[in-house]
Amino acid sequence: MIAYTLRAALLVLTPLVFLTACQGPAAPAAEAAPPWVKTVPIEASAPGERQFSGTLRARHETPLALQVGGRVLARPVQAGQSVATGQTLLTLDAHDLQANEASAAAQLASAEAAQRNAERELERQRQLVAQGFVSAQTLERFELALREAGARLQAARSQAAVARNLRGHAELRAPAAGVLLDISAEPGQVLAAGQSVGTLAHAGEREIELFLPQGLSAPRTGHALLPDGTRQSLQLREVAGAADPLSRTWRARYRLVGALDPAAWPLGAVLRVALQPEGNAATAEAALQRVPLGALDERGGGAQLWRVVEGKAQPVPVTLHRIDATHAHLSSPLAAGEAVVALGTHRLSPGLAVRELPR
Repeated sequence: MIAYTLRAALLVLTPLVFLTACQGPAAPAAEAAPPWVKTVPIEASAPGERQFSGTLRARHETPLALQVGGRVLARPVQAGQSVATGQTLLTLDAHDLQANEASAAAQLASAEAAQRNAERELERQRQLVAQGFVSAQTLERFELALREAGARLQAARSQAAVARNLRGHAELRAPAAGVLLDISAEPGQVLAAGQSVGTLAHAGEREIELFLPQGLSAPRTGHALLPDGTRQSLQLREVAGAADPLSRTWRARYRLVGALDPAAWPLGAVLRVALQPEGNAATAEAALQRVPLGALDERGGGAQLWRVVEGKAQPVPVTLHRIDATHAHLSSPLAAGEAVVALGTHRLSPGLAVRELPR
């Protein structure tokens, strides 16, 4: 039965094999038509505002540290709290400082007594010299002793003053009114003299700190842009003397001009800043060209544009300077007005046949 089934299948397939062999090779498929591309002219890049992100900072930000070391007894304030001038921020255990002050006071009392004794002894010796009982050379020794006692008294007074000052430094007080950006010391912690424990942002002037790219001179004026669309004028106050070693950017601080609403300008807020290039930066900006973002191709060996030459796509290397929301600003060997491919550049290859859509 199985042999009969195989013979029947062979009888059916044999004619099909002969028919296929007689048909010959398949006809080649019709070549695909060149794709359409949209081109746009290169435009001159008019100097415009450059936008950056900046951080709102206080004009004066003071690092806080104690002038003496010791164990923290209390910290009556919290980070983010507003403080007044002279308000206590930290209190140290002052037992050692009190003992040091008492020791300095005792030394001062001893030096004062020695001074009085030297004065009385000198007066007695002067009377004896006047009566001829002792020589004038003896008087000189007592005069020298009085000067030494006076010097020791002055040193003791200085030591007592230092001890009193150190006793007063057992409390860290706010040097000015403002906001505590942070405070890190906790009760029971042992601090060293000069160890940083926080930062105080002084009340009053506010500034915006931003970082400018290398080669861009900081403009003297600008605007801070609020989310509601309003603008606040800015004036340049300072520029760092050296670039940041990691980012190679230059730190600049702009002063906010005019009255400020603290609710609208919280410390640490990130704001958009618009700056108008000046001088050489404006001249360099005017020499740039711009194209839509879709025209920029950054595959492989750097930024490039594509133009159509005799119906074929050809790449043109360019130097990219900056990008905004809609355009890429660059310099290229092409002249303003020459057409470049605006869309689909990622699908192009050198020499690919293309067709331009009418503009």
